[in-house]
Amino acid sequence: MKNKRNVLFCLIILLAGVIYFPVKAQQKDAGNTALSAGPNRITRNIIQDRKGNIWLAAFDGIFKYDGKSFTNVTDNVSKARFFSVLEDRKGNLWFGSIGSGVFRYDGKSFKNFTIKDGLLNNDVVSIYEDKKGDIWFGVWGGTSRYDGISFRNYIINGNGMNEDPTGKTIPGRASYEVNAIIEDKTGRFWLATRGNTFVYDGKVFTAFTHDGKPFTNVRTVIEDKKGNIWLGGRDGLWRYDGRTFTNFAHAFVGHIMEDTKGNIWTSSDVANDLKKILFGYGANSAAWALSRYDEKSLSDKNPTATEIAYKGMVFGILEDNKENIWFGALDGVYRYDGKKVSDFKGKENMK
Repeated sequence: MKNKRNVLFCLIILLAGVIYFPVKAQQKDAGNTALSAGPNRITRNIIQDRKGNIWLAAFDGIFKYDGKSFTNVTDNVSKARFFSVLEDRKGNLWFGSIGSGVFRYDGKSFKNFTIKDGLLNNDVVSIYEDKKGDIWFGVWGGTSRYDGISFRNYIINGNGMNEDPTGKTIPGRASYEVNAIIEDKTGRFWLATRGNTFVYDGKVFTAFTHDGKPFTNVRTVIEDKKGNIWLGGRDGLWRYDGRTFTNFAHAFVGHIMEDTKGNIWTSSDVANDLKKILFGYGANSAAWALSRYDEKSLSDKNPTATEIAYKGMVFGILEDNKENIWFGALDGVYRYDGKKVSDFKGKENMK
């Protein structure tokens, strides 16, 4: 009888182990959902981390692509639409959302920052890390600068911008948002907004002008390897070398990226007549192109531009460590390998 009880006891322990351990594993990975395909909604921003993983900020979550499969790391964390993503120098990932502030992810757990913590606004459309390691968040109404302890907020006031020492936050939508932030080689910060574009020297925000007129409704700004500043927005594609301005295109530009060869890539609106040819759309319908401006021709005012792909809209652009070009669209993410454009809507495109 004693031996039968021992056998029964062992069976109970084994069954408990079978039931318990899978549940424990599910709890450990509660925030992650493995998928056979990438996002299928608007994909706004794309980066590659130091380990080679691709991270996508999309309206259906933050997706991680390890070269084989996708994982929605925020599926059980937040249902917010995600706009921006950054890996900081410590290896933390930052995810900017619309309405839910920003999330910091250390690979194991999440920490959410909102206006309750001092963030200026909960709609985070851009993220940037400066040379000191401070993290800047472009939001509606201005920007927040986080030093690892607290936030310093800078608010857009009409045509100007200034630091707010009172701890003010903006719970709703302000007039303008900060779409992009960079620190140039001289230590000046460039902030592209739907209103004026500002240059910040650490003390004063100055509206950036050309022929006495401010650059307005700029959506993207970068500094290339030569120190030129590129701006894209309502007035097209511009390059500023510190003295002179060159306008390369007049169509609306949403994103600019420089690749390892010095070529400039843009996402931009296409001409209305081309929209009709490509899509059969009316004059006011959206149709955008992913374009490459050849580095060797950038010394000319009319450089060689090649339109690689056309989509309803084209958002963030990334060159990965294999020189593939990734770009976001209204229906997910695409990759250009120099020959063809692939989507990630099924297993056949996962290589």
